[in-house]
Amino acid sequence: MFHETSLVATIVVGLGLAFVLAAIANRIKVSLLVGYLLAGVAVGPFTPGFVADQKLAAQLAEIGVILLMFGVGLHFSTKDLLAMRRVVVPGALVQMSGSTLLGMAVAWLLGWPLASGFVFGLALSVASTVVLMRALQEHRLLDSERGHVAAGWLVVQDLLMVLALVLLPPLVELLKEMPSSSTQRLDLQHVATTTAVTLGKVAAFIALMLMVGRRVIPQLLHYIAHTGSRELFRLAVLSVALGVAFIAAELFSVSFALGAFFAGMILSESELSQRAAEESLPLRDAFAALFFLSVGMLFDPAVFVREPLPLLATLLVVLVGNTTLAFGIVRLLGYPRDTALTVGVGLAQIGEFSFILADLGIGLGVLTERARDLILGASMLSILLNPLMFAAKDRWKARLRPAGDVAPQKDTEVDLPVTSLEDHVVLVGYGRVGSIVGERLHADGVKLFVIDESAAIVERLRMRRFESVPGNAANEAVVRAANLARARLLIVAIPNAFEAGQVVQQAKRVNPALKIVARAHYDAEVEHLRGLGADQVIMGEREIAQAMLRTVLGVPEAPLTEARHGTQDQKDADR
Repeated sequence: MFHETSLVATIVVGLGLAFVLAAIANRIKVSLLVGYLLAGVAVGPFTPGFVADQKLAAQLAEIGVILLMFGVGLHFSTKDLLAMRRVVVPGALVQMSGSTLLGMAVAWLLGWPLASGFVFGLALSVASTVVLMRALQEHRLLDSERGHVAAGWLVVQDLLMVLALVLLPPLVELLKEMPSSSTQRLDLQHVATTTAVTLGKVAAFIALMLMVGRRVIPQLLHYIAHTGSRELFRLAVLSVALGVAFIAAELFSVSFALGAFFAGMILSESELSQRAAEESLPLRDAFAALFFLSVGMLFDPAVFVREPLPLLATLLVVLVGNTTLAFGIVRLLGYPRDTALTVGVGLAQIGEFSFILADLGIGLGVLTERARDLILGASMLSILLNPLMFAAKDRWKARLRPAGDVAPQKDTEVDLPVTSLEDHVVLVGYGRVGSIVGERLHADGVKLFVIDESAAIVERLRMRRFESVPGNAANEAVVRAANLARARLLIVAIPNAFEAGQVVQQAKRVNPALKIVARAHYDAEVEHLRGLGADQVIMGEREIAQAMLRTVLGVPEAPLTEARHGTQDQKDADR
């Protein structure tokens, strides 16, 4: 029996090839995005062999954008967003205006009319949400000031692009050659009316989220959490993220990404936000891979041969123009060089909104297929080069350091000060388990150094005179700051066994004699961590069972029959 398999084939072949090429990319020490993009080119219409369904891939990619921005919103609060307004609002406005003018200059050199140049330049001025958010996550910057500025900048760009997509048709008419005065007056009235309606819809959506969503969404998730069903809670989180994004787009003409961001930001004020982020993580990563796959499918490699110089000029606007403008604006507004570099490099790529603008421009008759090929080519190349630019950022900073930087450094990614503690305990993770361990050790007067990814937790610990740093304990700079070479014990209290394994491996390279205690949920995780060098691995479920049996049997240590095959009962115990 035959079935329509375009959806299944797109997912299976697309994700399968993305996995293979991403694994190769990881092996040769380049970004996974390279593998995803090349997989998209391989299954696209411009290369021989299997051709995936572009429309289906693009729709699946939208889900990745929604889940990604929902996760970003969980790291934000209304207070954080308002605190960034003085830099992100004028910054995004000036940067997008400057980049649009640079794109118009390239279009003028190519002999295109004014309207075409305006749409072309606007498409080169807006960064890809997915690319920048992935970069911030990989570099552990989402909770930092730099991450907040960059994410806030994207939010303003999204708002401006929502407005631009609505206003573009009448604006294009105004830019066409020799309009009559009556037509121009009529169009200006239409522009003013359309602007007011669009801004009103955005304001209505934000007001609805602040007044209704702030109460309804947390209460709903708290109710579901109290049912004790992890499956139902995961479904509720996905329903909230996707549902709010869909309502924002359908009823208020707000982008999916912006709607999902506000849903996450509202939930960030709830104590369930961290758990919500964990529940959406697996699907978010899979659908984000489909986004890059869909970008690669749009790319025609023949553009390198047909348009080498125009493509180079377009790429320079994205890589050099956007970066220079953003860096200069952030510095002029009084922020540190590290923040300016992060924002500038993060904006050195274009993505989803650029494709939408290109298609709209073609529909309006002001852009040609040639212009869209240049935009797609610049997008593909800039996304490929963006991880390399992030890697080079630290080298740029190191070269510039001798010149001095008078701006205060509010957050750091490298060169953290090394603790003077010796014969101390290093605790990685200050969550539900780590905080109990840390509080007891601190009360007993043990010399303690804490590493946690949350800048907010680290700030609270520092106020209580705890020595602590934010960041990933597998990072070399963080390892140096913890002075593991002179520590006597490392406690890895984070629940993710994969990350914990990286921490253990990194610590053993620094200090082979260091005693390491870690936590795990399953026997396979215990063996994994021990194989990497952990001296003792404590499985939470086994300890709970031991405590229960000791209470019931009234003996110091009760015998325990272990289930070593990952049964459903054992998996449910983790809930």
